Amino acid sequence: MARVLIVGAGLTGSLCAALLRKETPRPVHLTVWEEAGDSGGRMATARSPCNPQSTVDLGAQYITRTPHYAKKHQSFYDELLAHGILKPLTSPIEGMIMKEGDCNFVAPQGLSSIVKHYLKESGAEVSFRHRVTQINLRNDKWEVSKETGSPERFDIVVLTMPVPQILQLRGDIANLISECQRQQLESVRYSSRYALGLFYEAGTKIDVPWAGQYITSNPCTRFISIDNRKRNIESSEVGPSLVVHTTVPFAVTYLEHSTEDVQELIYQQLESILPGLPQPVVTKCQKWRYSQVISAPANSHGQLTLHREPFLVCGGDGFTQSNFDGCVSSALCVLEALKNQI
Repeated sequence: MARVLIVGAGLTGSLCAALLRKETPRPVHLTVWEEAGDSGGRMATARSPCNPQSTVDLGAQYITRTPHYAKKHQSFYDELLAHGILKPLTSPIEGMIMKEGDCNFVAPQGLSSIVKHYLKESGAEVSFRHRVTQINLRNDKWEVSKETGSPERFDIVVLTMPVPQILQLRGDIANLISECQRQQLESVRYSSRYALGLFYEAGTKIDVPWAGQYITSNPCTRFISIDNRKRNIESSEVGPSLVVHTTVPFAVTYLEHSTEDVQELIYQQLESILPGLPQPVVTKCQKWRYSQVISAPANSHGQLTLHREPFLVCGGDGFTQSNFDGCVSSALCVLEALKNQI
């Protein structure tokens, strides 16, 4: 049985695992390693330590389905809608630009529930706090080292973390990447952002007429969402949650500052936009160094095969585009590349 390691428990990695489980002709042993403490990647959903039913999406806020992908990826949307993981976004989002035929969806349990669904479907062995540091070639297998614990060997490795983290890996992989491949990887560019989640006591009222709002006149703040209202799950027993996403220039300016200082700056700007906002009971500040892909490699076709025997492939939105359909496209391309190997 081929041992397959997928590095990264975001949308592309989890869907790769689910597709490999479903589509490969013979059984495989699937392992997923994630450096964070939970799955989701940039579809992260944070829970209030005071009440786990109170959640906030710190990454992606909703999913936009275009007419093109409504046809191309229909089975993926149908499955998530049938399971109740996605539902149409019906709450008012001020400043949202809608194109003809587009449809927006939210995840009632937070967008990380999509990733968790695919991981469950995959039956993969998932390990958190596993940060990969080295990849070496040993007797036609990949020996993969992490920050703590012993190295492990795999027949196939799929890398779905942000591209700059792939370029930081040590070991034989650094010498096995061709100059052309390195140039392709180095051409990937990301924007950066901060997100601040705020959790409130049950019964707290946030008196605004919208569920989300795009801000164009503030140097710090780009988007605000009353998250439970966005998902249509307001409850008298669960306090509201709010998330603020910063502008890219603000994040670039403060990228290397302490999270505490940045959180204070974001909160000051939020209070100027929403005066009289109640005091939160808990806050969670998230730095997205690699937020959205600005440029992907030309002609990468959703994946980049770095080595064929044994097989080592990169996937993720760095090779397509930073949205749900970009990640689905990449996962399908990785599956196509792997089919002949398993």
